[in-house]
Amino acid sequence: MAGHFDLQGRHGKSRVRVSRVWRRPADAGGHLFVEWSVAVSVVSDCLPSYTSDDNSAIVATDSIKNTVYVKAKECTEVVSMEEFAVILGRHFTSLYPQVSEAAVTIVERPWERVAVDGKPHSHGFKLGSEKHTTEVTVKKSGSLLINSGIQGYSLLKTTQSGFEGFMRDRYTLLPETRERIVATEVTAWWRYPFEHISQLPSKPFCFTQRYQDVKKVLADTFFGPSDVGVYSPSVQNTLYLMAREVLTRFAAEIWPLLCYLL
Repeated sequence: MAGHFDLQGRHGKSRVRVSRVWRRPADAGGHLFVEWSVAVSVVSDCLPSYTSDDNSAIVATDSIKNTVYVKAKECTEVVSMEEFAVILGRHFTSLYPQVSEAAVTIVERPWERVAVDGKPHSHGFKLGSEKHTTEVTVKKSGSLLINSGIQGYSLLKTTQSGFEGFMRDRYTLLPETRERIVATEVTAWWRYPFEHISQLPSKPFCFTQRYQDVKKVLADTFFGPSDVGVYSPSVQNTLYLMAREVLTRFAAEIWPLLCYLL
């Protein structure tokens, strides 16, 4: 009896650059602009493309790229990049019978609204530094995984930092100190608790606002009160306190967080 060989192949398209403007009047907050780098990877039963030169089960990269552009245009209301990734994942797993899973990764270029004479400009933006990221996996069954994060978040304080009591040996030259500058770059990842499409709130969950909230908690914990700050005995301890504070503040909305400083 001949055996059955099932091959699930993964293919897709990366570096799809998307710019989207939602034009709103100044009294409604002004224009909103986002720039995303989108990567889509689909899993499908495409054994014939390997064994018999039959590409009928392959979703062309051109199709994937154009789908990203079309779906962005169809979003007439403002969406977060997490919501957009879910839209793409649901599209690819529902339109193509052979596609069992779609993974969508998006990195947002940090365009920030500028202020002129102390007032937010209705349609002017400047480029920031840290990046908002997300990785969303949607399966044909409706199973869902949403990981989001921040990359390249540079923080510095000129005092309230030290490093003492570390292990010393004959190779150690670093003096102990309670007074030093500390500058670092933060990368953090967190997972949202939605495990199925059906669990997404009927009222849109503001992923973008939660990203801003997490970023603020990370910074507030790093710096401490504006007048006196907070002492950091080590990068390791500061890292732990930043991650703990995020999980404490958003325990019902964010699952275990990976955070590290460079």
